[in-house]
This record gives sequence, C-alpha cells and structure tokens, in this order.
Amino acid sequence: MTARTAESQPHAEADVAVDGLFAPVATWFAANARDLPWRRAETTPWGVLVSEVMCQQTPAPRVAPLWEEWMERWPTAAALADAATADVLRAWGRLGYPRRALRLQETARAVDQLGGLPKDEAGLLALPGVGRYTAAAVVAFAYGRRSLVLDTNVRRVLARADGGVEFPHRHETAAERTRAWQFVPEDDAEAALWSASAMELGALVCTAKNPRCDQCPIADGCAWRAGGYPAWSGPERTAQPWEGTDRQCRGRIMAALRASSGPVSLADVAWPDQDQLASCAESLARDGLAVRVDGGLALP
Repeated sequence: MTARTAESQPHAEADVAVDGLFAPVATWFAANARDLPWRRAETTPWGVLVSEVMCQQTPAPRVAPLWEEWMERWPTAAALADAATADVLRAWGRLGYPRRALRLQETARAVDQLGGLPKDEAGLLALPGVGRYTAAAVVAFAYGRRSLVLDTNVRRVLARADGGVEFPHRHETAAERTRAWQFVPEDDAEAALWSASAMELGALVCTAKNPRCDQCPIADGCAWRAGGYPAWSGPERTAQPWEGTDRQCRGRIMAALRASSGPVSLADVAWPDQDQLASCAESLARDGLAVRVDGGLALP
C-alpha cells in the first residue's frame, strides 16, 4: 500500500476485536446515520472542510442550518476569501469560538491561492488552521481515502470496546493512535465508512453520559461491558464553566458587535464586572475579532 498520510499507516493485525467491529458498525450506520447536509453526494470537498471546522466543539445539529446558509452564501473557497471579515463574523452567529471563522477565512485565501483544496494530508496540514484531525477527516469524508480519524466520539468508542475503560485519556497518545490504526480497514472506501460509522456511533449511542448499550451493534464484544462497566478512574472530568467566565463576556461583546451596523460602546454592553469587560474587549482586539474605533469597538 502506498503511504497516503503524513504518518505511517499500520496494517490490520489478525485480531478478533479488530476483525469483528467494522461490519456491525457499518451496518448500523447504514440504518441510523443522521441526514447531515454535508454528507450528501453533492457536497464539495471544500464544503466538507467547512463542516469540520464548524463542528469543532459544536454539536452537528446546531451546525447544520448555519452550514447550509453559509455554503449558499459562500459556496467556494474563493467566495469566502473575498468576503468582508465583518460579514463572516456576523454569519458565524452564535456557534461560539469565533476565531474559527477567522481561521476558516485564512484557509479559504490559502486554498484560493493554491487553486484548489489539497487531496493529501500533508497538503491539508500546510493550510492555516488545519490540524491533524481536520486533515484526516477531509481525506476520509471528502476524498473517500484511508486515514485515521480520531475525534472524541471515535476515541470513546475504541476506549470502551477495545480498551475496557469508560473514557480515553484526555489527550491522544502515540500508543492510542497506533492501536486505532488497527481498526481502519485497508480498503479506501471501507476505511472512510469505518470513520463515519464509528464517529456516529459515539455521537448517538456510545455517548459520554447515559450510553445506550442496549442499542449498540457491538455490545456483545465490548470490553467495557464485559468488565461490568468499570467507572472512570483517571483524572476528574469536569465540564467547562460558563457563567461569569471570560468566554461568556467575550460572547456578550461579540453579540453586540454582530447586531450593530456601527461602533459599540462598552458602556452599552450589559456586564457586571467592568474591569473584566475591558479586559475581554482588549483580548478580542488582539485576536483580530474586533478593532478599536472612535466610540468603542467595531467588527474588523
């Protein structure tokens, strides 16, 4: 097999768990996959990349309607590259982490200069804002080729079914990636299908809270289930706070900027801590999400 990614691709070993997961998960996916717009046959590789950036840290159902509006407005990298940054930030709406919108426009400009989206992981990784997961996902879902797609959902499925633990480590390890490669079929089409199927299984059935094991197509071979569902014994997994955080404050300022056609005075932004408000406004300016103008802040 010719190497297709920036890292080595181990061949599957003769392992019962490895050999037994693909077929039932793929069959389950065929019957249960959500009708997400970027999965449709007419979606371009650029549309797939946009969906992957939008879905980072945001659930797919929230992304879907905005993705459709976005792709209707800016269907190509060239179209997004030429857009006004203020319009891009307004269109991003309440997806959160608006720096993703800036990175996506930077990526669009790079793709436009290249004359098209690269088809290999090395080329994709050279684009601004594209990391290992996104590059692998585009290779699999846009081009239908073998890659190692490890998002939170896939990692959780493998941690439970193969590792016998409730959750994967907080950060990917080299050993985890090496083992995960063993589950990726050699055939390109099957490899892409495995990635989509395992990801969907983690999103809908093998969820972080209240997994639906009675609906799982691989429950009989799951090491975590066989072990009696041992509780997580690693570092405490705590949800990120929201109320009163800088993230919430920044979001409040960005919402005011998106809603305004002109400058926004910080005095008009409802927030109890004025020092925090000023600090967050400064951080938005440093991140390129706002600019200082007479009268306050404006979108760039």
